[in-house]
Amino acid sequence: MAYFEAKGITKFFGGLAAVNGVSFKVEQGQIYGLIGPNGSGKTTIFNLINGFYPLTKGEIHFEGKQISGLKTHQICRLGIGRTFQVVKPLKRMTVLDNVIASAFLHAGRKHEALKLAEETIEFCGLTAYRDKPAKSLPIASRKRLEITRAVATKPKLLLLDETAAGLNPSELEEAIALIKKISASGITIIIVEHIMRVIMTISERILAINHGMVIAEGYPSEIASNEEVITAYLGEDYSAQS
Repeated sequence: MAYFEAKGITKFFGGLAAVNGVSFKVEQGQIYGLIGPNGSGKTTIFNLINGFYPLTKGEIHFEGKQISGLKTHQICRLGIGRTFQVVKPLKRMTVLDNVIASAFLHAGRKHEALKLAEETIEFCGLTAYRDKPAKSLPIASRKRLEITRAVATKPKLLLLDETAAGLNPSELEEAIALIKKISASGITIIIVEHIMRVIMTISERILAINHGMVIAEGYPSEIASNEEVITAYLGEDYSAQS
């Protein structure tokens, strides 16, 4: 049985199928990419995985257990953490206090939460901002804080939602390095990303979706040359010329 598996997951909003019969498997230790045009259903899939939205149909399994139907905090406690596309730190609190808040998911006492938060801040490269209010951080560091807060929940599987968006080239390299570091620590990753350089560099396998349905799944080299993927991203005219 796969470490993580989505089986025919479907989500309707009224008469609109935002996600329609999507199935995929992720093995333990993988970095698994999820791509598609804007509005294709990527973030909705994340919201289904972590219980933010209930499934209309289908099942989600993690470590051999069905998790669809559980509440978000129960899924997080089982070991699935996530970041959000629009970062919303606790702005008036320091970076340290932001991370402590996440660390309390597993830490029973304040000194335990503090220790875990400090270790996670150092691991994620935010030590220089430790005592600064979150609202004072530049965008790249806010995104790093979002990842740090998620890592402080001690996930086994981490869902990363467009963590590289809006970064300059040097910040992009740092983001890639951090994602690889998190993966090397033993955390399985599913990543949604529009920047192809990021997704093709770090993903072991990639799922491409459009209009809420799977159009391709495979190794990065296979996805990069897939005609349906090229058409979905760049249009039929471009595909016909290539």
